Amino acid sequence: MDTPINTTKSESSGCCARAPSTDGPAHNSAVEFATTSRVHVAIAVRDVARSIDFYRELFGQEPTKVREGYAKFEVAEPPVNFTLNQSPAALVELLREHTGPRHFGIQVKSTEAVATAKARLEAAGLETLTEEQVSCCYAVQDKIWAQDPDGHRWEIFVVTKADAPRYERIPAGAVAPEPTTEDSAACCAPSCCA
Repeated sequence: MDTPINTTKSESSGCCARAPSTDGPAHNSAVEFATTSRVHVAIAVRDVARSIDFYRELFGQEPTKVREGYAKFEVAEPPVNFTLNQSPAALVELLREHTGPRHFGIQVKSTEAVATAKARLEAAGLETLTEEQVSCCYAVQDKIWAQDPDGHRWEIFVVTKADAPRYERIPAGAVAPEPTTEDSAACCAPSCCA
């Protein structure tokens, strides 16, 4: 029989360690949030203080915890536990180029919410790229894009039509080019539209 693994902070290592399974009472979360679960995203950044400025505007709130080389945003809407972890520049580039995600996104329920996010980001002096009625990921979307100081791309989008005939990004109603082997890699990044 497999023994369940619980992770706890180890006093000796200062990191997560394997703890024995107990038959004692279950433990509830020490952190309150409205949903039964939420996504956790941790990214490597070169400068936490500089990144806080970007994410403060992106999420429209202050971080809930700031420590040396670390910041956490506990965002209620959309529910996410998002952390910034200061790392050497070389590691940030390695993670972003080889194993890191292509981009992040926040799905909202209206074009008005996209416009509100755009106004908030631009009021903070951040550049945005707007795409309206683009076919992407087999759906039609209105969206904006912004990039944090370390090059992590974010889209804020609303799906305006749940189904579209193509995966890659093209303006809705435009005549699509013949598919290529690169089509599957083209979607969901501002560089695919350039």
